[in-house]
Amino acid sequence: MKNKKYPLYDTLEDISDLKDLILTKAVDFPDKIAFVYPCETGEMRKTFSDLREDVNAFGTWMYSKKIKDKHVAIIGKNSYEWLVAFFACVNGGNVAVAIDKSLPSAEINSLIELGDCDYALVTDQFVEKIDAKAVKKVYDLGTFDTILYEGRKLLKARNTEFLEYQIIPEKTAAILFTSGTSGKCKGVELTNRNIAFEVNQTCRLYKPEGNVLAVLPFHHAFGLIVGIFMTMNYGESTYINKSPKYVKKNLADFKPQTIFLVPLFVEFFHKQIWGEIDKKGKTTAIKGLMTSTDVLLKTGVDVRKKTYAAIHKVFGGNLDYIICGGAALDPMYVKEFRTWGIEILNGYGTTECSPCTAVNRPYHHKDGSVGQLVPGMEVKVSDEGEILFRGDNVMKGYYKDEEATKAVIDPEGWYHTGDLGYVDDEGFITLTGRKKNLIILSNGENLSPEELEEDLARDPQVREVLVYDEDGKIVAEIYPEEDYFDNYDYFNALKEKINNKRPMYKRIAVVKLRKEEFIKNASMKIVRYLNIPSKQNSSQFQNK
Repeated sequence: MKNKKYPLYDTLEDISDLKDLILTKAVDFPDKIAFVYPCETGEMRKTFSDLREDVNAFGTWMYSKKIKDKHVAIIGKNSYEWLVAFFACVNGGNVAVAIDKSLPSAEINSLIELGDCDYALVTDQFVEKIDAKAVKKVYDLGTFDTILYEGRKLLKARNTEFLEYQIIPEKTAAILFTSGTSGKCKGVELTNRNIAFEVNQTCRLYKPEGNVLAVLPFHHAFGLIVGIFMTMNYGESTYINKSPKYVKKNLADFKPQTIFLVPLFVEFFHKQIWGEIDKKGKTTAIKGLMTSTDVLLKTGVDVRKKTYAAIHKVFGGNLDYIICGGAALDPMYVKEFRTWGIEILNGYGTTECSPCTAVNRPYHHKDGSVGQLVPGMEVKVSDEGEILFRGDNVMKGYYKDEEATKAVIDPEGWYHTGDLGYVDDEGFITLTGRKKNLIILSNGENLSPEELEEDLARDPQVREVLVYDEDGKIVAEIYPEEDYFDNYDYFNALKEKINNKRPMYKRIAVVKLRKEEFIKNASMKIVRYLNIPSKQNSSQFQNK
């Protein structure tokens, strides 16, 4: 199919809330596998009917413990138990406060306090991170089977209070914390209406047609709302990855058609693929073959699956699409994966917008853009070049932070993203940088550090890079491949190569090399305010 505009997918009835999602899918696909999850006894498989029964039992148990209209922290690894706990909270009128399990204990307890959590539902190995005084009671999800058993007994005894609870669309359903790259995290209040809108509208843009592998953390809006809820809405099966170290094995075992990733994973797979090609001494030959493959594709001849069968095997053999979001992705990756027969659909979103606001579609995409607007939303660009969104997926606000809310949502309901960019004639949105990251040079010119970072990151010896201003000079701080930690000549040459393509005011003055990776947030974005300037484990040289 040619790359051009085509109709939205409109075969699904809109869901009104997550309770509606659970109930309708149990009716539409009662015996179909909803989730597959590896556990100590093998692989656990749960149908959509099982999911409904488990959520109802868990929610009924919660009500029996007087957990009603409360804020409940959910902390733990990606698991079926985590999802059931989340659904039971939201579908019973409680507020699910999702917290990153990998945070230090002090930060977890700080977020519990910030979210006014009364109770905590925690997977067993993380219970010890919770201060006993932080909540009224901590419940260990390691006792999941016992909780379900007690809930089912209550249901059998005709305890139907949880089942009869009516969802209020405007009520806060969940608090998800921003992973902030330039300041403290804030609690984003998402309502039942926000989440339902996001599920309904993203389902009109993309339709999974096979198994989906869930890799991204569930406390992250992209991993949960788009990666899990949207997939559920289409009745497809999801394999829950419990740790990034098992991703390659999960791909081989589950053979997904779709996977949701952040750029860090895409970059990792890309580097691994080219590393194997280079080991076999076939780099030049493969690059030539890729050129030929692209030419054939333009004539309508598609030999990619067969030609690059070894690459497809890495992903299980059935992977058609990678939905990528959470941070900027160099279009070079999109083009090369497309040549290999795997389409990367780059998108854009923010937790404050539930989260997806735009995405490229399978047969209507533009490289370098983050796609087209989610249906039902509005977008505009301010006089300063900032991207603004308005729609039913825009958050209720930051929890107990009216000042911060007013700073990003104006009186007309427009959410100010802080991202700079433009919308072209076809409606594709392209980002050019962060408003807060702009470097204002002494000559009055503005520089988005992201454009220099993208050029540097393409070099195979650059693992991570951050560009910033220090004392009026443009600094590029690089975390290189291990064998290049002290190779000043190499990076000096790289600096000159990039500078030669740029006007004087956009040239790198200083390069720093570091031996530790940058501090990142849950979205695997480098946290600028924690890394600029970096004084530890670095050395530098500059233009003479």
